[in-house]
Amino acid sequence: MTGFTKKQKITLVRIIVTAVLFAGLLIPEHLGVFEPLPVWAQISIFSVPYLIIGYDILIKAAKNIGRGQIFDENFLMIIATVAAFCIGEYPEAVAVMLFYQVGELFQSVAVGKARRSISDLMDIAPEYANIEQDGGLEQVDPDDVEPDSIIVVLPGERVPLDGIITEGETMLDTSALTGESVPRRVSAGDEVISGCINGGGTIKVRTTKAYEDSTVARILELVENAGSKKARTEKFITRFAKIYTPAVTIAALLLAVIPPLIMGGNWGEWLGRACIFLVISCPCALVISVPLGFFGGIGAASKAGILVKGGNYLEAVSDIKTVVFDKTGTLTKGEFRVSSINPAGCTEDELSGLAAHIESFSTHPIAVSVFEAYGKPMNTARVSDVREIAGHGLSAQFDGNPVLVGNLALMRDNGIKATEYSGAGTAVYIAENGQYKGVIIISDGIKEGSADAIKALKAAGAARCVMLTGDRKAEADAVSSQLGIDLHFSELLPADKVEKVEALLKENNGNDKLAFVGDGINDAPVLARADIGIAMGSMGSDAAIEAADIVIMDDDLRKIPTVMRIAAKTMRIVRENIVFALAVKLAVLILGALGIANMWLAVFADVGVAVLAILNSMRALRK
Repeated sequence: MTGFTKKQKITLVRIIVTAVLFAGLLIPEHLGVFEPLPVWAQISIFSVPYLIIGYDILIKAAKNIGRGQIFDENFLMIIATVAAFCIGEYPEAVAVMLFYQVGELFQSVAVGKARRSISDLMDIAPEYANIEQDGGLEQVDPDDVEPDSIIVVLPGERVPLDGIITEGETMLDTSALTGESVPRRVSAGDEVISGCINGGGTIKVRTTKAYEDSTVARILELVENAGSKKARTEKFITRFAKIYTPAVTIAALLLAVIPPLIMGGNWGEWLGRACIFLVISCPCALVISVPLGFFGGIGAASKAGILVKGGNYLEAVSDIKTVVFDKTGTLTKGEFRVSSINPAGCTEDELSGLAAHIESFSTHPIAVSVFEAYGKPMNTARVSDVREIAGHGLSAQFDGNPVLVGNLALMRDNGIKATEYSGAGTAVYIAENGQYKGVIIISDGIKEGSADAIKALKAAGAARCVMLTGDRKAEADAVSSQLGIDLHFSELLPADKVEKVEALLKENNGNDKLAFVGDGINDAPVLARADIGIAMGSMGSDAAIEAADIVIMDDDLRKIPTVMRIAAKTMRIVRENIVFALAVKLAVLILGALGIANMWLAVFADVGVAVLAILNSMRALRK
């Protein structure tokens, strides 16, 4: 009984007690000991185990009827078993309720296990943060820690808030977030995210976000909301059950009344067939196993460091045929470095200094790389009137002279004749006083695992992989060739990416789905427009994570084919359960109506099928 809840333990005890009493009553019943007794006495004897095992079902049915919710599985069980008592089938009435409760216990345990697979993530929530106070450490609520505070994380403790290490070195266990079992070494200057476990030395962290905006808070919010977003199949089963249950109840009533009236037959025999019909028709197998299958799939994904925001998205992932990638920060590292400086009419140092002064006013990764590459003291007072030109670059005044820093389109729009750079890498063109001053080349390396991810995606069923980028065609060609991308579009503005995705969506057939994978703020509109938006959770922007349907916690693109395989397995299990349950129930319903199926076969068609479907659904929990 290890791992059972208190309620499950009570149910198990009731099942055992009822089974013992029932077995004890079956022997004298078969020997005919009870036959001389009056009917009320026989009913009283068998009512004892019936009430022990079924009192809660009676209460639930009564409460639901009071709320106007008449037609559910509790109502079917009560009608079927009470009718069995009425026609003298006392052992069968007890057996139906007993085995129904066995199925309910299986369901409860299975759902509990599926919930635990997801709620294990709840353990990542930090209980406190250590703040240095009066020479010691004071434990405070993470909610009370402001950004830019210094917190201390001791060995074995969870990192309570996102931040940057200012002092110390340690091994960080990120398995709860990313599914990656290998610890990561971090030291001063490295970024850490909340929810990880400090496996080594003491570290000091400067917090960069409030707790409500931290990684761990976002994860918990996604997990808590995942169950509310049902897949199409789940919604269909819910609607189906609402129509199916009253329909079979009415059918059972007609089966009990019409044949005896027409054929003048035995009322007791047809009432017995109606009872069997009701037991068989209970939709437990479908109503329980289908949501459980999706819940198991979401749990398996969470174990792998993939957060799926709902069963509807998991169902959509199983139909992915086109995967569209943003380039920078998704397929590539997003760590820009100056690879060459090509001056025109000035020195490298002059060109680098001019560009660095202007780019120091921008937070764009390319601008930061130019600024960092210069590495010399600067006087930003020399710069004024800095303006960002969306999708093109910056304009400013430097020592009173107009300066442009950006792409080739910016140069051409301002009538500046610049020598076009045709090699790999991102070109930053610089002009001063209307004169071309040169170009600085920025390079971005391919992210580890990107090529493997593309191959695995195609093996998992993706028909084509597409790349969208704002970079020049030469850079896009080089990256696309290295990774085996089927189709790519370059020199795109953020609005252009949305248009390209919409065009690709129109090319898809029927239920084929398109997924977009991105990490930046400018990816949020495209993530929202795609059938499935997949965001990088470790280094991705808050806007991208909010707009996405699936979040990859460690930014490993190889997790995308993993979630596709999990989704395909989940849908296969759900369809197996639907076909199996409906086929068995239909066959036994026909046999019951014809008087061939007895109550024991009816119990199998209900409880047995439900248990088998639940066990099948549990396979979805395994990665």
